[in-house]
Amino acid sequence: MLTHLDSRGHAHMVDVTDKASTAREAEAEAWVRMRPETLELIQKGGHPKGDVFAVARIAGIMAAKKTHELIPLCHPLLLTGIKVELSAEGEDRVRIVARCKLAGQTGVEMEALTAASVAALTLYDMCKAVDRGLLIEQVRLLEKKGGKSGHYQAGQAM
Repeated sequence: MLTHLDSRGHAHMVDVTDKASTAREAEAEAWVRMRPETLELIQKGGHPKGDVFAVARIAGIMAAKKTHELIPLCHPLLLTGIKVELSAEGEDRVRIVARCKLAGQTGVEMEALTAASVAALTLYDMCKAVDRGLLIEQVRLLEKKGGKSGHYQAGQAM
């Protein structure tokens, strides 16, 4: 059942008034592929735009807080924790992992996915001058905890 549609099929924001407030967490990831020279430039601190990972991290955190302004029908949430980590993987990839949590009436999956996505977009924006071939790939939810639907982990059957 699609909860964002009313009985006439019109989109609406789900009313969570009667839902219990519970601890909720979500973790999402995104990957960015680039030329090995680009990743080396970032790692050595030689990128002309400065600390690329730091800027992407802050962008991801800001994006999580603004998810309700970007995605229609998302509730504004009082997030109690946001963590965005970027790490070089191999010679040509960056892995971005975003974690969001709160005690509330609705989940934080969209906030974690938005944080990972915007961090990846920021990485792309900062590096496009030195590498036009960057590729953002595999944005996905890794794990979700809490709420009525319970625990989900990527790779498990729903």
